[in-house]
Amino acid sequence: MSLSIYLYGMSMGFSLILAIGAQNAFVLKQGLKREFVFTVCLICALSDALLISAGVFGFGKFISQYPQIVTVAKYAGALFLFAYGARNFASVLKSNDGLLAKGESVTSFGKVVALCVAFTWLNPHVYLDTVVFLGAISTQFNDKIAFALGAMSASFLFFFGLGFGARLLEPIFRKPKSWQILDVIIGIVMWAIALKLLIG
Repeated sequence: MSLSIYLYGMSMGFSLILAIGAQNAFVLKQGLKREFVFTVCLICALSDALLISAGVFGFGKFISQYPQIVTVAKYAGALFLFAYGARNFASVLKSNDGLLAKGESVTSFGKVVALCVAFTWLNPHVYLDTVVFLGAISTQFNDKIAFALGAMSASFLFFFGLGFGARLLEPIFRKPKSWQILDVIIGIVMWAIALKLLIG
């Protein structure tokens, strides 16, 4: 396996995943709440791995031939993001006791998994980034496996680093005001992404 191609794949993976998005905001919030963090990170990383594999090994052509797949994800994703953004704005109005209240596992495991899957698979950008873009870049290499593994490694490192590294911010989020600010920021990010999806 070519180390240089592996590292190039990793750099490409990081360049795409580092942008602030709905999925990253969700992982950060779960990390701060310490609520099913490992499961959330694993779902995100494995989903990326599956999509990267599909792109590198040919599914990108299928997406290009049937762009309606991305269109369906676009509108479904926008609707989901608007609803989740509204939920975050609504939570700002509720009184809470900071980290202690937010850190309690009040959300069921099934709901967290469903939200995580929705943030991942209803995001049309994930198909364009992992399946189409990375798939297209991989065509210039003979060692596609090394490229794919590099991009997958970036996803695993990023999501687990974000999820478990979020607890370093705990001192800040012991104050209820910090959670309210985070909810407002996440709500704005969700609505901004949803609007961007709808207006292209």
